[in-house]
Amino acid sequence: MSRLSLHALAVGVATASLSLSAQAATEVSWWHAMGGQLGEILEGITEDFNQSQDEYQVTPSYRGTYAETMTGAIAAFRANEQPHILQVFEVGTGTMMNAKGAIYPVYELMEEHGRAFDNEAFLPAVVGYYTDTNGNMLSFPFNSSTPIMYYNRDVFEEAGLDPEQPPETWEALAEASRQIVESGAASCGFTSSWPSWVMLENFSAMHNSPLGTLENGFGGMETELNFNNELVARHWDNLHDWQEENIYRWAGPGTGPDSEPMFYSQDCAIFFGSSASRADVAANSEFEVGFGMQPYYDDVEGAPQNSIIGGATLWALQGHSDEEYEAVAAFFEYLSQPEVQAEWHQQTGYLPITQAAWDLSEEQGYYEENPGADISLQQMTLNEPTENSKGLRFGNFVQIRDIISEEMEAVMTGGKSGQEAADDAVERGNALLRDFESSNQ
Repeated sequence: MSRLSLHALAVGVATASLSLSAQAATEVSWWHAMGGQLGEILEGITEDFNQSQDEYQVTPSYRGTYAETMTGAIAAFRANEQPHILQVFEVGTGTMMNAKGAIYPVYELMEEHGRAFDNEAFLPAVVGYYTDTNGNMLSFPFNSSTPIMYYNRDVFEEAGLDPEQPPETWEALAEASRQIVESGAASCGFTSSWPSWVMLENFSAMHNSPLGTLENGFGGMETELNFNNELVARHWDNLHDWQEENIYRWAGPGTGPDSEPMFYSQDCAIFFGSSASRADVAANSEFEVGFGMQPYYDDVEGAPQNSIIGGATLWALQGHSDEEYEAVAAFFEYLSQPEVQAEWHQQTGYLPITQAAWDLSEEQGYYEENPGADISLQQMTLNEPTENSKGLRFGNFVQIRDIISEEMEAVMTGGKSGQEAADDAVERGNALLRDFESSNQ
């Protein structure tokens, strides 16, 4: 037999062995909502897990936005084609918690498959959001974030602003934006993604102002929205006036990072977005970037309070074999490791969800070498969270968020005042809360 034939035979045997090995591995499907740079990092971590052992194979699948991913999973569940793992954003928590028979609570999953899982290992801000009334974790914390300020340091210098001192209050932000536009350094001062998350949910938390009754929904499904107060109305009116003045630019009612391109192109000098946009910002900005906290009105007593968590967790869905759940539990245990969490945090800008990952990042000198990387942590831990600033848990909030964004757009286009829009958003939102309550009794 020739050397070429021997080589071909060896390759064939190796390929067959790999094929048999792959077939032997227990396969797990993971539907997620991370595209772009974040999606690449997510796939890299998954591949690291797959390479670390030969029993399990996790296959990630990008399914669009958070809302699209969740909607698609609901349809798949009805057709008995649901994935093993589903990434759900934080505002879907209330809906998932009440999806009886659809979820496999993570604390039960890990315990029943003998895998390490300790609530105490996670940061308090993370634990509080995703546990039931008995303190049991229902989903696996994966990517937690909070909105921060990104700013173009080069534009700040050109406009005569101190790039070491980002504006701390909304008034100071408006003044800095005015100076940027008038100097010609940029055509727009600031913009924002995720309008409801940034300009209502976190805005209210930073001012210790309620979104709804019963501890923003944590106290039960009888909660009612009540954010139609003077503070929210004033802020939305200010955004309208600042847009008329051309120092603010409305990016549209979408629930994604629609404003980022305006920042990358240097049309807008500042944008507010997820701390997890850090990976995309680093990849797309051809200028020096600065980081700051979300502003506040300094005439509001107690402000700034603290921002609230965003991002998503991983839910295990019912309807699969015990062998497959063993694979899911092994994957979650892998993701819990400090080294994995620290790498995810450092590469993406998501919070280090465990104390060990935070400590490890500090020991590695990450925060010292990357000024501003701990802004999200500082902002989340400014003060002990209150009933108004520990988060929210409303049913149907995915749809309610759309309503809020629609009403905000009515303000931006001059169709409504801030008060009218807030009143209408509360009325429409409460109708959805009552629908959710009646369908889950």
